[in-house]
Amino acid sequence: MLSKAPGLLDATLDQLAEGLKAGHFTSVQLTKAYLRRIEQVNETVHAVVETNPDALDIARSLDEERASGSVRGPLHGIPILVKNNIATKDKLNTSAGSQLLLHATVPRDAFVIQKLRRAGAIILGKTNMSQWSNYRARDSSINGWSSHGGQTLAAYHANQNPSGSSSGSAVAADLGLAWAALGTETDGSIVSPAQRSGVVGVKPTVGLTSRSLVMPISEHLDSVGPIARTVKDAAYLLQAIAGKDPDDEYTAESPGEIPNYVAACRDSLLGSRIGVPWKAINEGLEKYPHLASEIEVFKDAVLFMEIVGAYIDEEVNFTSATKDVRDAESTIMRADFFGNIASYLAKLESNPSGIHTLADMREKTQKHPLEAYPQRDTGIWDDILEKHNWDNTDPRFGPALERLRELGGPGGLPGLLARHQLNAVAMPTSMAAMWAAVSGAPVITVPMGYHAATEPVHKDGGTVETGPGVPIGISFMGPRWSEKKLFGIAYEFDWRMRLRGRGPPRVVEPTAEIETGRVKG
Repeated sequence: MLSKAPGLLDATLDQLAEGLKAGHFTSVQLTKAYLRRIEQVNETVHAVVETNPDALDIARSLDEERASGSVRGPLHGIPILVKNNIATKDKLNTSAGSQLLLHATVPRDAFVIQKLRRAGAIILGKTNMSQWSNYRARDSSINGWSSHGGQTLAAYHANQNPSGSSSGSAVAADLGLAWAALGTETDGSIVSPAQRSGVVGVKPTVGLTSRSLVMPISEHLDSVGPIARTVKDAAYLLQAIAGKDPDDEYTAESPGEIPNYVAACRDSLLGSRIGVPWKAINEGLEKYPHLASEIEVFKDAVLFMEIVGAYIDEEVNFTSATKDVRDAESTIMRADFFGNIASYLAKLESNPSGIHTLADMREKTQKHPLEAYPQRDTGIWDDILEKHNWDNTDPRFGPALERLRELGGPGGLPGLLARHQLNAVAMPTSMAAMWAAVSGAPVITVPMGYHAATEPVHKDGGTVETGPGVPIGISFMGPRWSEKKLFGIAYEFDWRMRLRGRGPPRVVEPTAEIETGRVKG
């Protein structure tokens, strides 16, 4: 039992839930502490775009439920933050970072938000993100930037690029601005920012979590998933949001009974068969030589897993060429986005900017004084509208999807796993996401270490992509619906290595903690 409130920089759900149960503090006190932490650092990191004005009232109501003997589950009275493309039917905007969607209203909560509210979680606010999930600009990357929230910065290096697009969710989880956060991923948008903030990120199997009323890129690739400071906490959050939704037909394929992901968080490396595709890793290094220190740390991680009893197969490779997979994926994303975004916009109850199609979005973005055009271009949209201009109902879509399934299936992750009878494939997180994305498979990133003392590598208007002390991660990928096994592998790696917090000090860190004692007001 706790003798005092836990420090919020590293507090786990088990610690917070025990403190609430024992009466060491209340949900109101916990919520106030997180709001103070946001206030302390947000002008520097821009991780949170809005906080929920009703959060304290919701916390108070949940405290009253607890006092009456009613506890909904482990998330009862626990504040979380939500990426700004996931709809909430409350006083918060759902803008995907765009000025064009400010004050637009959604018909209801997204399904994953409904599940969180029923579980007793407090929606504390919305996190900043790469605008439109990094699916706007071609030549002026917008990692962590949105016109609604400004430029998110990670905390480990001055002016550190947070990666994207779930940038604010990862930075917020790292700095303890909430217990955990929700992100979304099409290809890398959870695991990449989680890596750069030294936290755990999970992109689930497509269909395990509903995407209804989540602003889309691609119905074939998108997933909603957790970002947290520990593997077990990510498992708790995924447990809460997974499940079938009649408004998302892809969830019909999900397990009838969701596995117990929290119970799966136990030592699982012994006897696990893990593949390391060195050919793909080395090709990635040739393209991005500044990732060399990541490869050296990864070699040590592979040796560690072998020492603790995993079977490591380093003679495995994808048979599809990376460029072919990228090209096929790009076609599917463009066709899906063209139709999917219009479908989302049609569901809005109010739409003050009057955007209904991708052509509307481009025209009004280019004309809006706060959208930073042309410094931030609309190149992806230009390509779709001027060169592609067909959606996933077009006769050309079927053959394009079949090509992606062949390249990403037998030639990609599923084929590699099956040929070598593997439980998982491990790669540096910087090189992993695509292989899981194109087959709809799950991927989990956990901290693997920190960049060595090298000169910073800059991108995106001078932000630091890699440099001394910037976190790096290892990703574990498995077959569709293999989250339970991946949680076990990732949990033991994370628990044994205990790498979070072992690097250089952050350049910014909040200090507010839970104030225990009688609650006023």
